[in-house]
Amino acid sequence: MAQPLRARFQRLARPAALAAACAALALAVSCSAPVNSPRPGESGLENTLYSPFSGRSPKTLDPAVSYSSDETAYTYSIYEPPYQYHYLKRPYEVVPRSAAEVRPPQYYDASGRRLPGNAPPALIAESRYVIPIKKGILFAPHPCFARGPGGELLYADLPEKDAARLKSPLELPGRGTRELTAEDFVYGIKRIASRRVVSPAFSVLADHIIGLREMNRAISREEDRLTRQTGRRPRFLDLRRIAFPGGGVKALDRYTLEIRVRGKYPQFKYWLTMAFFAPVPWEAELFYSNPGFAENSIGLAWWPVGTGPYMMERFEENRLHSMVRNPNFRGEPYPCEGGPGDREAGLLADCGRPTPFIDRIVFTIEKEAIPLKTKFLQGYYDSPAIDRSDTGQGFLIEAADSPEKSREYESKKIRFPRSPDLSNWYLGFNMLDPVVGAGRTPEQAARHRALRQALSIAIDWEEAISIFQKDQAVALMGPLPPGLQAGQGSAAQEINPVVYRRGAGGRPVRRTLEEARALMARAGYPGGRDSATGRPLVLALDYQQAASGSRQLLDWYRKQFAKLGIQLEIRATDYNRFQDKMIRGAAQIFLWGWSADYPDPENFLFLLYGPNAKAVTGGSGENAANYRSASYDRLFEAMRFEDDGPRKDALVAAMVRTVQEDAPWSFGYTPLSAAAYHQWVLNAKPSSMIRNTLPYLRLDTALRARRIREWNRPVWWPLLILAAAAAAAAASAVRLVRRRSKRLGRETRP
Repeated sequence: MAQPLRARFQRLARPAALAAACAALALAVSCSAPVNSPRPGESGLENTLYSPFSGRSPKTLDPAVSYSSDETAYTYSIYEPPYQYHYLKRPYEVVPRSAAEVRPPQYYDASGRRLPGNAPPALIAESRYVIPIKKGILFAPHPCFARGPGGELLYADLPEKDAARLKSPLELPGRGTRELTAEDFVYGIKRIASRRVVSPAFSVLADHIIGLREMNRAISREEDRLTRQTGRRPRFLDLRRIAFPGGGVKALDRYTLEIRVRGKYPQFKYWLTMAFFAPVPWEAELFYSNPGFAENSIGLAWWPVGTGPYMMERFEENRLHSMVRNPNFRGEPYPCEGGPGDREAGLLADCGRPTPFIDRIVFTIEKEAIPLKTKFLQGYYDSPAIDRSDTGQGFLIEAADSPEKSREYESKKIRFPRSPDLSNWYLGFNMLDPVVGAGRTPEQAARHRALRQALSIAIDWEEAISIFQKDQAVALMGPLPPGLQAGQGSAAQEINPVVYRRGAGGRPVRRTLEEARALMARAGYPGGRDSATGRPLVLALDYQQAASGSRQLLDWYRKQFAKLGIQLEIRATDYNRFQDKMIRGAAQIFLWGWSADYPDPENFLFLLYGPNAKAVTGGSGENAANYRSASYDRLFEAMRFEDDGPRKDALVAAMVRTVQEDAPWSFGYTPLSAAAYHQWVLNAKPSSMIRNTLPYLRLDTALRARRIREWNRPVWWPLLILAAAAAAAAASAVRLVRRRSKRLGRETRP
């Protein structure tokens, strides 16, 4: 009997022993590496930057098409337009990227004679941008450049069945490269005009670049001709064979690009920083035209071919994207100059070192906000959104509301570098409205202006910033945010004398409600009632469909108007109906905003230019207030053609003073860009304007690895308890079986 009982004990004791062994093993593993890592086998020491993306993969990375902010981390890391913005300097400065230098344009009159640089804009019929291209720049290695022994392109005409098997172009064994030339820029600009590409920049650029609209028609004619000739649409249309009409864009030689622009257009230099002007090799278009590629998401929309510091390594749609260092990249030096405070912030420590510093950039999908934030706080993401400059705002607001969160972020030394965003939010008055608008007579105009000025004083934007923005914004003195290319001094930061007076130390102090009420009386509404009829003044705020959490904000607006005895009616509607009312000029007061396309005052001041009035242009203009001022329009027409300098600044300042007095807007605020980075991400300076930031970032990987281990130590005491319980159970079972074995042994003796 003893032997069978021992066997039963062994079967009973085996799970307990196994549990004890597993607990001991788990404890041993937990002491060596975090067990919750989303990337097993990686310790944090690898020179890889990790960041999530939410939603879907970027729609397109084709430089002629891409215009969405979630695409710029890729396009501006892989492609190199001629120019870029200096990474550190503020106000923004245009500097060379693939160009050898930034040259001023050459001016010509209608007869083709060269004009001096200070020629009157009215005489300038054409501006020629002559752009020298750096020599020796190589495209990243790619199968589209692979050639055979005879010099033929290896993969120009793959069998469809072979092409259809590929999930990535990098599965092909051949690689090649070649030098960047001016013709690659010409080819890229021609693609903007192609109906196959459908570039969002075409309509604007066609108004400026000579021959671009005609290029569109020439490409269409050539495609139609080949289709008739062969009976089918050509899979590849070689744009090299189609001359640029009027010579608007051409390569003067191998390393010199010329772009001819109608009249004088000083803002064109900013366009040359955009991916629309990135060079595109014709070999890439030919390669990606292979039948079977598009069905497997193989094309320029997913697999860019550029000369920049990074190249696409993996593109798994809606799952993972990664870029790796381009081995052919020349290594541009990190800047040695910056803005105020940059040296103290350590942003100049890498002066002169070749970029990029990071070997690999990995973007992983995170569909839910909570897991994303959790992994960031655990150290597994270096930033919750490395391609955005506003993600830190949510953390800062949380820290302001929760001391616990504030302590956590402080203890982990998470960085939230901030800078004013190049955008504005304002409350606009429809100048076509019979109550708050421009008025039909000088007497009406003066009364209505006084009403708008009174409201501008009463609407306390500093209070709104404190309550709703948690101090993550800056109140504006006019239509311009700080940090622009020009006019940033007196124009953007000088006190608005209508709304503020100077306090101690020159600090702006909002004018009193008594002053606002005096303006109300001058407007004919003493105490908020019409002096002629005695009726209370009721105004309407058109608001895009009130979202969750907006009730407090709308109540706040009501209180601002109530300070002057005005009743505010909120007209919440969906976005389409709101847009329709704006186009018809039917809204009375509205909330609106604008984000800059480029850092020039013109890109904000055109929002108040009379010919751009939204209701007058059928919705195509961006002057949502329908403001018209003959003096402002004359100043704008002079300013828009001025180069940066004192004269332009003076014109900008005069326009700002004009609209401060007329008060077509209550000028609102500009948000602060606040990014979020862990302490080991170095050289970070967020900006909504600069898109090619990734090459400048550097990682302290040793610090990251230490913090990941520190922040993800397992709670191991339950394992010890489990191990002790299992061992005790096993020992108890052993003692029990031994006693029973002895007793049974005695009972069976003769």
